[in-house]
Amino acid sequence: MDSNLRQKKITQTGFVGIITNLVLAGFKAAVGLIAGAVSIVLDAVNNLTDALSSVITIVGVKLARRKPDKKHPFGYGRIEYFSAIIIAAIILTAGVTSFIESVKKIFDPETPDFSLVSLIIIAVAIIVKILLGTYVKKQGENYRSDALVASGKDALFDAILSSGTLVGALIAYFFKFSVDGYIGVLISVFIIKAGITSLLESVDSVMGYRPDSETTKAIREAVEEIDGVRGAYDLILHDYGPDSAIGSIHVEVSDAMHASELHALTKKIQEEVYQKFRIFVTVGFYAVDEQRDAVREQINEIATKHEGVIGTHGIFFDEERHLVSFDAVVTFTVKDRDALNKALAAEVSPLVPGYAVVVNFDNDYSD
Repeated sequence: MDSNLRQKKITQTGFVGIITNLVLAGFKAAVGLIAGAVSIVLDAVNNLTDALSSVITIVGVKLARRKPDKKHPFGYGRIEYFSAIIIAAIILTAGVTSFIESVKKIFDPETPDFSLVSLIIIAVAIIVKILLGTYVKKQGENYRSDALVASGKDALFDAILSSGTLVGALIAYFFKFSVDGYIGVLISVFIIKAGITSLLESVDSVMGYRPDSETTKAIREAVEEIDGVRGAYDLILHDYGPDSAIGSIHVEVSDAMHASELHALTKKIQEEVYQKFRIFVTVGFYAVDEQRDAVREQINEIATKHEGVIGTHGIFFDEERHLVSFDAVVTFTVKDRDALNKALAAEVSPLVPGYAVVVNFDNDYSD
């Protein structure tokens, strides 16, 4: 995805959110003050926080576009994730504030004086909020912006909040009875839950999460299709922002290949992965003794019979030290790795008499 187009679209979406929320805040504040409805005034303040969220999104994406420097050699892309955390915190704060104010209204209810025009304005504001939230969330998904997705979710929950306010206003208008507090408490709980969910998702982005299965499988397939590659393993990706990632991968090749051939193969793999996925990878090699393919298959069969072992690779016969080593990919569910290691070494030893067996464990970092 073109990074300039991405920034442009995110900025445009942010400005749409700012303008829309400022207009809604103005109308709601006027209705709330005239009718004497605290809930409507709070809703207007919530629209102002939404406008602030859009400002944070725009600033975040612009800061994230700063070029790498000596202090941050991988760039500033992760700033976008911090923007999403701030927005999630705003959602959470709005939910808690709404909850507190709603509880107060349960114990000290007031019946606002709404007009029909006020009710129409609130209804129109809800429709606008739904359209805005759907649009912003969709743009966030299209352009991989956690901050926009969080803003879109916030707008949709605001529409729910406003719907509750409208229900309370209708009851007050027709029956002269206030239920704002009870409705507000119920809606506030959903907003708080959404804020916590968005916050945890954003924190996951900063900490680093398992890469998308579809992407990692596609990268492996692309690499394995290159002439000279017998298998691709140990793919690890590091995310430095929605449009910035680096990684590493090991490939199995014939042990007869020369250094110049390996150099050329490295360049080809790097070019292929970058052109298709915009990811730069470093490449490591495992030498394959093709005359020992049968032993390799037997080792893999033995290892994969154990629960938690996904596969093996990198099998190497060190003739000088009479040592056989191989890597076993194990899941994070394996509790006693030492016991598994000893069991694998013991079961493989009869296949390679005269050789010591060393088992190395690789974590299941990607699919």
